[in-house]
Amino acid sequence: MARLARLAGFITSTVSLWVMLGAVLAFFHPALIKPIGKYIPYLLGVIMLGMGLTMTAADFKLVLSRPKDVCYGVLLRYLIMPGVAWGVTKVLALDPSLAAGVLLVGCCPSGTASNVMTFIAKGDTALSITVSSINTLLSPLLTPFLFLLLSGAMIPVDAAALLLDIIKIVVVPILAGMMIRFWANRWVEQLQPVIPAISVLAIVVTVSAVVALNAAKIAGVAVIALLAVGLHNLFGLLLGYWSSLSLGMGESKARAISFEIGMENSGLAVALALVHLDPLAAVPGAIFSVWHNFSGSLLASYWVRKSSKTKLPVL
Repeated sequence: MARLARLAGFITSTVSLWVMLGAVLAFFHPALIKPIGKYIPYLLGVIMLGMGLTMTAADFKLVLSRPKDVCYGVLLRYLIMPGVAWGVTKVLALDPSLAAGVLLVGCCPSGTASNVMTFIAKGDTALSITVSSINTLLSPLLTPFLFLLLSGAMIPVDAAALLLDIIKIVVVPILAGMMIRFWANRWVEQLQPVIPAISVLAIVVTVSAVVALNAAKIAGVAVIALLAVGLHNLFGLLLGYWSSLSLGMGESKARAISFEIGMENSGLAVALALVHLDPLAAVPGAIFSVWHNFSGSLLASYWVRKSSKTKLPVL
């Protein structure tokens, strides 16, 4: 078990490498990966189930002990990324379908990779996990509401169907995982070292499938879509960090909130776009899935080097 745990730790700590390799393989050999595309919602379910299996009541105790930090994280998440997404679509004058995809990414909750990056960057991991959990549980209501508010009549969307799909893909697996954790805690505790690695593998396969399904479209709009995604992610990370510091949250908390805001559950955005929007709307989520892991790793590495030179204050 110790050897398996070490392997799982290696896979988890090198998530960006596997995401990049999977994306490159899928882009140049899409026919190999495309058949997996129909399983994307189930893969996302596995990821969310893994999140549920790792969640306990302790993950929510910060709501009571540090309500201000948690509220700041949730509010900043659902203010900054949808707002930045809207600004990017206007500044770049994106095609309506592409714009809808960018907006959908911005309205989705933070991704599980944010917790990993926060841990690597020596940020406040407990705050990251709590904010991720609450953002995700709020997403069935906030994601459809914000998307419809910002997209307007850009692309007709059935709000009720969108909400139902988010509940099926996100909320149900998380609650199932939490119930399994409650009723079979001893068994789940034994599996805890490998659960994150299973989620990482599901993320890699999901990203690869998304890229394979959209390889031709990505090639056709690569420059403008990559620019939109890059700006969206960059401003999300920066504004999340600076806003947190300006609110007096401290360095380690600001790092956590930066990742919570800048790193999205873009796989969910892709799954929703494929079902409810034009296929082109899935492209921003596909690119974001690869890009935010790359940029997040770079930022985490920078903060690790910075921390080795300057000891973070305990707040």
